[in-house]
Amino acid sequence: MKLTVIVPAYNESATIEKVLTRLVTVKPEQKEIIVVDDGSTDGTRQILNKLADSISNLKVVFHEKNRGKGGAIKTGLSYMTGDAVVIQDADLEYDPAELIKLLKPIEENRARVVYGSRLLEKSNSKGSIAFYIGRYSISYVVNLLFGTHITDAYTCYKMFKKSVIKNIDITSNGFELEAELTAKTILMGEKIMEVPIKYYPRTINEGKKINWRDWFKGVKALIKYRFGEYGKKEEKK
Repeated sequence: MKLTVIVPAYNESATIEKVLTRLVTVKPEQKEIIVVDDGSTDGTRQILNKLADSISNLKVVFHEKNRGKGGAIKTGLSYMTGDAVVIQDADLEYDPAELIKLLKPIEENRARVVYGSRLLEKSNSKGSIAFYIGRYSISYVVNLLFGTHITDAYTCYKMFKKSVIKNIDITSNGFELEAELTAKTILMGEKIMEVPIKYYPRTINEGKKINWRDWFKGVKALIKYRFGEYGKKEEKK
């Protein structure tokens, strides 16, 4: 099974090379790495240009202007050729070695969608209490609205079989992408399997970009997809 790894990157010059170096070495050996530089201005672009010549399975796409995480993912998906796809942030909060945990259930045909849950791994640091509450509460809202039991709806590590992701028409450009993917996956009738993953949280001072405004945007998106035209359309199917 060929895996596509999409890496949205915006001003991550301190970590992008380390992330890509780790991705190259993890299983499966048959994979493609698609990095979408989302208008970086800190030297990330120069690093990616250098790496593109030395990593054979790496494709780099540049946005001239910042479009947000959702915008970068949409671009990455347009280049996807794998049988499954996963998102990898360009920082070091998520260890690429954990991806094998998500891929195994898909390879064994036990799941079509797998999330890596930071909350299921008890050894993880909670990090900032504000971000921890944000992660927990947004998952609570998902479960309240959709009748699910997801522990980590806003995890970066979301892996989809190609047949699933290609049926999701992504419209979000920002971090509300996480809410959209989860809501539409559930409304399509797909089951989301969760596996515990290691997580190494960073602070805003260290470059973390999501904030409290994104929490409200996510909740708004969840309500829109649950009760709006999209949700009504899926219910009729």
